[in-house]
Amino acid sequence: MARAHENHREDVVGRANVEDTPELLAYYDDLAELDAGALWTVANKIEPWQPKSQSVPVVWRYKDLRAHVLRSVDLVTPEKAGRRVIYLNNPGRQDVSAAVGWLYAGLQVMNPGEKAGAHRHSASAVRFIMEGSGAYTVVDGHKMTLGRNDFVLTPNGTWHEHAVEPDGTPCIWQDGLDIPFVNAMEANFYEVHPQGTEPVAFPVDDMTKTWGNPGLRPSDDWSKPYSPMFKYEWAPTYAALQTYAESCDGSAFDGHLLEYVNPATNGPVMPTMGASMQRLRPGLHTRAHRHTGSSLYHCAKGAGHSIIDGKRYDWSERDIFCVPSWAWHEHVNASTTEDAVLFCLSDLPVMRALGLYREQAYGENDGFQTVI
Repeated sequence: MARAHENHREDVVGRANVEDTPELLAYYDDLAELDAGALWTVANKIEPWQPKSQSVPVVWRYKDLRAHVLRSVDLVTPEKAGRRVIYLNNPGRQDVSAAVGWLYAGLQVMNPGEKAGAHRHSASAVRFIMEGSGAYTVVDGHKMTLGRNDFVLTPNGTWHEHAVEPDGTPCIWQDGLDIPFVNAMEANFYEVHPQGTEPVAFPVDDMTKTWGNPGLRPSDDWSKPYSPMFKYEWAPTYAALQTYAESCDGSAFDGHLLEYVNPATNGPVMPTMGASMQRLRPGLHTRAHRHTGSSLYHCAKGAGHSIIDGKRYDWSERDIFCVPSWAWHEHVNASTTEDAVLFCLSDLPVMRALGLYREQAYGENDGFQTVI
């Protein structure tokens, strides 16, 4: 009995367009027995005219998720769970537990006095602090205190642990990791610290104090592929956005956008993931564009909506939403008096390093999409 075979034909010059015949179907059966196949049957599928993301736009609303995140405190402990996290599962990427593209994301919660033990892995990770006080992270012996809207790195291969001081409050932060990408590369390793904890070996917040001075670089040598500035604080970031806004109108597509950089190289904070913070001035409606690379946005301040491939998605403070690769998108600040600020985690460093980055402006309707 003949097997069912794929045959993705297109009646376009230069594209595969081979008709099935009894002889060819028998030939495909013979190839299948050898774990092989004819390229022309799948060439149009595996080499599309343009990117076709499996991810779909999603808004994860904090007001809906928060109670469920806090409920997990009563159900599991950090010791049993490893990390007490509710992950964001894109309907189109459930097979790899991704929020969008090859990016994983989740909401982690810890109570005062709790500690999640030290481990390390091949995947790189970031944290974006959402609420609470008294949280801290230790990365390779560097202890960092965590405040709301701070952006924190736990790079590939570094020992790291998280905790909340006994006099703190329940803390929630967004995790972001390149787990799906590293797994796709079949390169993921995981290791638990032999002592269970990473001793603090440096003054608290030493890396931010050393490397976080605008326009000034210390004499310290740094040759690792990730940023030595493990923590990027919210207050100076927001102040920089406001100062930047005083000098120009910003991008027609992104408003006033600043990328977090490795101060030793001026490149991305990590080789596989980049991050930015952008300010949308009151009443701003950006023009639409699209680019390769997946984006995971977190509303740090304000409220508004984004139009993604012609559909409107509303968001407010602490909501998280995604824009798949090569999807048209534009952003709107809902307020005419207050600014809105979006944090964005992306895989743009990979796109740029591999020469895969491409961007296109929306050419119709003066740059604005028609909402479906």
